[in-house]
Amino acid sequence: MSTAQILILVILAATVAMFLWGRWRHDMVALGALLACVLAGLVEPGEAFAGFGHPAVITVACVLVLSQGLQNSGAVDAIARRVLRKEAGPTLSLAALVGLGAAMSGFMNNVGAMALLMPVAVQLARRLDLPPGRVLMPLAFGTILGGMTTLIGTPPNLIVAAFRARTGVAGFGMFDFTPVGLAVAVAGIAFIVLIGWRLVPATRKQADGDFEAGAYFTEARVPEKSRAVGMTLREIEDAIGDSRAQIVGLVRNEVRMIAPHGGRQVAAGDIVVLEAEAAALPEVLSALDLKLEEERETPAAVAAAGELAADPAEPESATAPVGNGEKKAGDAKEARNAASEEIVLRELVVLPRADIVGRSATDMRLRTRYGLNLLAVSRKGVRVRTRLRTLRIAAGDLLLMQGPPEALAEFAAEMGCVPLAERALRIPDPRKALIASLIMAGAVGGAALGLVPAAISFAMGALASMAFGTVPPRRVYDAIDWSVVVLLGALIPVAGAMETTGAAGLVARFLLDTVVQGHAVAGLTLILVVTMFLSDVMNNAATAAVMCPIAIGTAAALGVNADSFLMAVAVGASCAFLTPIGHQNNTLILGPGGFRFGDYWQLGLPLEIVVVVVSVPLLLLVWPL
Repeated sequence: MSTAQILILVILAATVAMFLWGRWRHDMVALGALLACVLAGLVEPGEAFAGFGHPAVITVACVLVLSQGLQNSGAVDAIARRVLRKEAGPTLSLAALVGLGAAMSGFMNNVGAMALLMPVAVQLARRLDLPPGRVLMPLAFGTILGGMTTLIGTPPNLIVAAFRARTGVAGFGMFDFTPVGLAVAVAGIAFIVLIGWRLVPATRKQADGDFEAGAYFTEARVPEKSRAVGMTLREIEDAIGDSRAQIVGLVRNEVRMIAPHGGRQVAAGDIVVLEAEAAALPEVLSALDLKLEEERETPAAVAAAGELAADPAEPESATAPVGNGEKKAGDAKEARNAASEEIVLRELVVLPRADIVGRSATDMRLRTRYGLNLLAVSRKGVRVRTRLRTLRIAAGDLLLMQGPPEALAEFAAEMGCVPLAERALRIPDPRKALIASLIMAGAVGGAALGLVPAAISFAMGALASMAFGTVPPRRVYDAIDWSVVVLLGALIPVAGAMETTGAAGLVARFLLDTVVQGHAVAGLTLILVVTMFLSDVMNNAATAAVMCPIAIGTAAALGVNADSFLMAVAVGASCAFLTPIGHQNNTLILGPGGFRFGDYWQLGLPLEIVVVVVSVPLLLLVWPL
């Protein structure tokens, strides 16, 4: 054993130990390993950061941007609404939800898919009278399984493809992972849906991660093409019942009806007064194709991004004329707002003795002076009985407001309001949902058909997302998980040092001589099981980067096809089901599901056995030795 081999193995052992210890974040550990390799002379200083320009790193970053566009636009909400049927029982409902999560994870970041579907899972658990964890854990595991089906489904697949390219042949294509990955995912989901969900510990913790802000009162207009046209109010309430929303009034021809009869039919142009929690508003609006009455184009919004069609009946036009000084100030604010290019939602609480108390949106000329929209008001314990635009604000009210971030901050400071802790609030935008879906489809198609390399195709998609506003340019870098980017960029040169020093081959020969003893199938199974174990206790991308050189070395020592061993690494790295730390989706459900560290193995261990039993024969069939 040479000095270089000893050094790289010591660094690798220390790196794995630090990953397991968990005291430092995984990107810090990876960067430390890279710098140690440079100082030890195992990686040339000029090549130390070459990994950050690697196509796999670029692709991961761009896929995260495209995923954010799908989240922002509400595209997934529309899909979930059509897939999940209210009349279905537990088995069919879980099959639809977990299957949808897996399908989404094949083409977008699986953490993003999990975050989008978590509220749907909580509502489903409530409807089925199940502990939230018995829906959340199957969904988390399903989204992890779905990631193994395509090249972009999970970072380990991109890493595996990159290592294959380094062996002198082309990297794996977009759907090269599908034959094995899809079969394993289907088998795993079938086990979860038919048997596995019953193995999840029955915790009864509330799965609402959001703070309790009370129900908002808002007004939604019924467009001509809305599904609500011709429905009775009772039918509408049945349609939105699962959202815990209710109709508390109806406005027709500017006349408000309080507690209208349930048999009254809704006509185009009516305004439905709703009481709903903020998180439920997007689902209610999407379910019936309604449009928030107060969500109109402010001058800033028009200049910024062409947001949402305006109603010609501008209520503020009935107020007294604006003076020249006030008009100039408003124009200046509009110009600043237009430059921001971003329209966001914020929740503000009205403080006692605030300047806004006793005033209405019309009095304050919210649109003309600030470029803001007041979308909804929450007044706990009191039902609002006037129109939203004329409602007198009271201390303690919660305001759901829309506008540029700078204008919202200025308004809050000037009027004596305090922003609540941020939470994910979005109003569905069918136009942007379509654009985001087309951009994702175009990027996937370009890579799948080989028109351009995957990194180029998804970089074009990321640029299109910014150009069309599905991801605001100022937020594009927030969409990227930079810790994963640093992890990948740092570990790629470290893994390369394992190959150049011959350490990977040395480890492979040790495994062959002591464990496998020359049996190729046993070696394939060992690589799969070891990768699965490591992915349970350390980052899955790091696991793939560590195991790929060993897999290639093992295949070379056995004189067999390396592709089957690399695919075993891809499958194993995507199967972290035993602990809450193995994958971010497992961590996401730890609190909302009321789980403890030891609750995961009860479903996770049988599921990993299913994966091994199904994947080994398929690997031998699809990627013969």
